[in-house]
Amino acid sequence: MTGNQTWIAEVTLLGFQADLAVEGFLFGLFSLFYSFTLLGNGVILGIIFLDHKLHMPMYFFLSHLAIVDMSYASNNVPKMLANFMTKRKTISFIPCIMQTLLYLAFAHIECLILVVMSYDRFVAICHPLHYTVIMNWRVCNTLTTASWIFSFLLALVHVILILRLPFCGPHQINHFFCEILSVLKLACADTTLNQLVIFAACVFVLVGPLCLVLVSYTRILVAILRMQSGQGRRKAFSTCSSHLCVVGLFFGSAIVMYMAPKSQHPEEQQKILSLFYSLFNPMLNPLIYSLRNTEVKGALKRTLWKERAARETSKDNLDR
Repeated sequence: MTGNQTWIAEVTLLGFQADLAVEGFLFGLFSLFYSFTLLGNGVILGIIFLDHKLHMPMYFFLSHLAIVDMSYASNNVPKMLANFMTKRKTISFIPCIMQTLLYLAFAHIECLILVVMSYDRFVAICHPLHYTVIMNWRVCNTLTTASWIFSFLLALVHVILILRLPFCGPHQINHFFCEILSVLKLACADTTLNQLVIFAACVFVLVGPLCLVLVSYTRILVAILRMQSGQGRRKAFSTCSSHLCVVGLFFGSAIVMYMAPKSQHPEEQQKILSLFYSLFNPMLNPLIYSLRNTEVKGALKRTLWKERAARETSKDNLDR
């Protein structure tokens, strides 16, 4: 940085600004939630990998969603937990910017993967005879790879626009991680361009994909209602309803956070919204898919049965 730009060595994350007793309680609660997030998404990944009946496009996309959820939570939550246990709640500026980059990238990826999953369900239910042709493995790999690359490039654009700004005091972020809107408040220059790019990205990555999801599920609902088989209708509702729950939780909280008028959302409320889609959503997603999806529940039972049978066989061999 040159000219009148100032490099920040470190910033302070103010977090939730509660007393020690409350922070201790939040540390235990959020540690539990974070553990459930890693465990739940890890179980989903393991089941999809071990059960060959789940080696199909829908669960291939679900495995990417699980990876994104674990990465998303791991980018924000550990630093928040560490700050609960220390008085010096600082973070160096470069790691702060990296946290912003990764959080934006994983958020964009989740949006795009959810759209891809809705398209997969649309093809499976509305065009079942052409499903294996349309959703072949080459198409699946192309869609996921493009989602990852595009998301990181878009996040990089945001970060480059942040780094061009001059920064001046106070070097405090009123958040529990380096959220982009909070980081921009450190700048002592006009951030209109940054705000416009954020809004445009929200339209492209949030509103656009949400409209595509709603159109897909409108046509899916019409197709389900036309089904003659009751069993087929129940199976379709089971898989689609779980996906719709995830879509509603993620897109709803993100749109309220980034597209609603900021005057209606005080900073403390914005922290709760950020916590919702950076910790609660990743924790709830595997629960929704495991409880609402009969195939996942069946795969979990088969995996546990195989593990139990293997242990019994091993025990019998040792007894002999």
